[in-house]
Amino acid sequence: MHNSVDQPLQVWLIRHGETEWSRSGQHSGRTDLPLTAAGEQEALVVGRMLNARPFDHVFCSPLRRASRTCELAGYLTAAIIDPDMQEWDYGDCTGFTQEQLRERYRDWTIWEGPVPNGESIAEIAARARRVVDRLRKCTGTVAVFAHGHFLRVLTTQWLGLPPESARHFALETSAVCILGEDGGEPAIRVWNWKDHLPTPRH
Repeated sequence: MHNSVDQPLQVWLIRHGETEWSRSGQHSGRTDLPLTAAGEQEALVVGRMLNARPFDHVFCSPLRRASRTCELAGYLTAAIIDPDMQEWDYGDCTGFTQEQLRERYRDWTIWEGPVPNGESIAEIAARARRVVDRLRKCTGTVAVFAHGHFLRVLTTQWLGLPPESARHFALETSAVCILGEDGGEPAIRVWNWKDHLPTPRH
């Protein structure tokens, strides 16, 4: 049995599997989309990657694409559902791709906005900091099943970086990342680890 008290805190971030909108590049936000069939397979692969690893704490977004990924990976019964781990609220930008939004707002990115009737980057960063503060009170290893933009912003807050720095942390569906420390400083230990499905044999 592992002694989590003597081990440095590690936070494993798991992005949900594919949805129709993650595949098309549409901004999902709080739209409660299911996983596609491919996304369900991705979640099963996450389960094989994690290999029933015993986490001391498991947290999950309430949105079903995250909770279904958590379930298929084998951890939902242990998970605490945390509304603060929901995806960025994109407001009026929900359902549109970056290209479509650039027709409306020149050179638009989620990091620069605008995001009318949604969360500002400062607001999602404040929400991510609340989560980081709670995570730092945990011991041992922690799993967080959540969403691409939220996890990227959370990572900046773990590292003490401006939230706009999240633009540099590309994160695929069903990818696993590990946050921890290096020499006493907050650090990324693993980023965007993804064990792709095997190629079918004909």
